[in-house]
Amino acid sequence: MRIVLAEDSTLLREGLVRLLADEGHTLVAAVADAPALIAAVAHERPDVVVTDVRMPPTNTDDGLRAALEIRRRWPPTGVLVLSQYVEKRYASQLLADRSDGVGYVLKDRVAQVEDFLDALDRVAAGSTALDPEVVRRLMSGTSGLARLTARENDVLRLMASGYTNAAIAERLFVSMSAVEKHVNAIFDKLDLAAATDYNRRVLAILRYLGS
Repeated sequence: MRIVLAEDSTLLREGLVRLLADEGHTLVAAVADAPALIAAVAHERPDVVVTDVRMPPTNTDDGLRAALEIRRRWPPTGVLVLSQYVEKRYASQLLADRSDGVGYVLKDRVAQVEDFLDALDRVAAGSTALDPEVVRRLMSGTSGLARLTARENDVLRLMASGYTNAAIAERLFVSMSAVEKHVNAIFDKLDLAAATDYNRRVLAILRYLGS
């Protein structure tokens, strides 16, 4: 896939360049600030953008704001955001409009190469990829989830990480019909029974992200 990388840490940026090249991906640009990221995407139209949250010029949320602009201006481009910390409002902003082709991964996950590459592949394929630690922290203390069973929480956690029902069944060692039963129970307990299946899946994730 064709990738634009935005990371102001030279060491991490060069490490990612090497990793992605070794995996056979094409790095069409590797930049160190948000304005350069927007310019690179406008010029190259990559399949996926990988960007830090905190970047120059202000070193606050420039990378996130660039990611939101990219999703608005170039909807087909997948966006995988890297962050040092779990920041709930950032994850909420990324998913607020739509949940396809977007990911939020902690930088620690980059060291776990297979997990990072899996998240990248899922974003490129149009799915959602949320870091398991992001999901765990976002779900903790959310009163709306109190009605869910332990297994339903497991299913919702994997849904929020971007896994399909088939992938959830594989990871939990249960049948597809069992996963579908748990998913429907989640929708019912979160009072999402009236929405379409696609919207309910998105809303189930946004329910706790926005709470």
